[in-house]
Amino acid sequence: MPVSTLFARGSWPEARRIGDLLRAETVGGLLLVGAAIVALAWANSPWREAYEALGELRVGPAALHLDLPLATWAADGLLAVFFFVAGLELKREFVAGDLRDPRRAALPVAAAVGGMIVPAVVFVAFNAGRDTAVGWAIPTATDIAFALAVLAVIGTHLPSALRTFLLTLAVVDDLLAIVIIAVFYTDDLRIVPLLLALAPLGLFTLLVQRRVRSWWLLLPLAVLTWVLVHESGIHATVAGVLLGFAVPVVRRAEGPGPGLAEHFEHRFRPISSGVAVPVFAFFAAGVSVVDAGAGAFTHRVTLGVAVGLVVGKTVGITGATWLVQRFTRARLAEGLSWWDVLGLALLGGIGFTVSLLIGELAFGTGSDLDDQVKIGVLGGSLVAALLATVVLRVRNAHYRRIEAEETLDADADGVPDVYQEPGSER
Repeated sequence: MPVSTLFARGSWPEARRIGDLLRAETVGGLLLVGAAIVALAWANSPWREAYEALGELRVGPAALHLDLPLATWAADGLLAVFFFVAGLELKREFVAGDLRDPRRAALPVAAAVGGMIVPAVVFVAFNAGRDTAVGWAIPTATDIAFALAVLAVIGTHLPSALRTFLLTLAVVDDLLAIVIIAVFYTDDLRIVPLLLALAPLGLFTLLVQRRVRSWWLLLPLAVLTWVLVHESGIHATVAGVLLGFAVPVVRRAEGPGPGLAEHFEHRFRPISSGVAVPVFAFFAAGVSVVDAGAGAFTHRVTLGVAVGLVVGKTVGITGATWLVQRFTRARLAEGLSWWDVLGLALLGGIGFTVSLLIGELAFGTGSDLDDQVKIGVLGGSLVAALLATVVLRVRNAHYRRIEAEETLDADADGVPDVYQEPGSER
């Protein structure tokens, strides 16, 4: 029986798709970082009251209970686009990506689970027996866009197999985060609006299953689904995920052109990564260090989040990977070592978008613990990014050699020989 390999290269079409996706996420990640920096600078300037007033400015129809602050529109409205794209990505991975193969899915799924359990335990350890323990899920999320922005800034030539693992882990991480938000952070569930939401969602599903692409039909149904889910008490971003899951991945007939899920992903990913997430970051990341005071840096919530991201994520992802290797008796792919796994695990400790969102859900927008959550997320993510930079830069010369092999060793049709055909064990 052949020995299985961890972090083996997948098929060339999948590697090419992942590469295109990562490049798009990297641009969005740089915009996200820029928006966060602007928010921090404004919140710590003499004009911070204007920043706070902008976030509290209410817009929307009051008759529909949608006269919400701009910061809430960013979290509930714009992030629904982000989660719609996440839903498309999740379904694509499970139907046509690496997650469709249980053998290849075992590693990123186990790493994602480990990378959520251990940070939650770390947070609870800092906040045991206190009301603040409700924020246990804050350090469990990985922000793939932020992590890829770090990779772009440090210029590392991380091998494609490791990049694919990082993205797949983040996809599973998003799925688990969605479940956590829906199950643990829904306090006041209203059944009637939730049942009514099934009507537009069902009609949307019927239309996309028939490959209807007309925005004037689909967009009103999507908006109505969002409004009803918002009214039900479940966080409105869950509507985005459900709508994404409804879109078919596999083409009905052979032929040129993308499938419907790929078509929607191509259309909405720039809006998600270029607008929705940066705008949310702008409203969510602003924290006045002076107003927070020195005590905010040693608060139990701050330490629980920061240590959870840096230590919990690293231990959870690395430990789960080691357990998979131990129980399957697999070996690391040629040229890779546990230092590479450590570097990826540290990147997994970069939490931002979903971490800040869960913080708002756990303690409420504008709560007394808002500053502690933001400082913990930003500080922990920064430390994780710096440590990942050190580890991955040390290995960068080695990554360059692997990249050169992947680039130069090619067939006449342009497909590198080092990539596996689907289902092969090479």
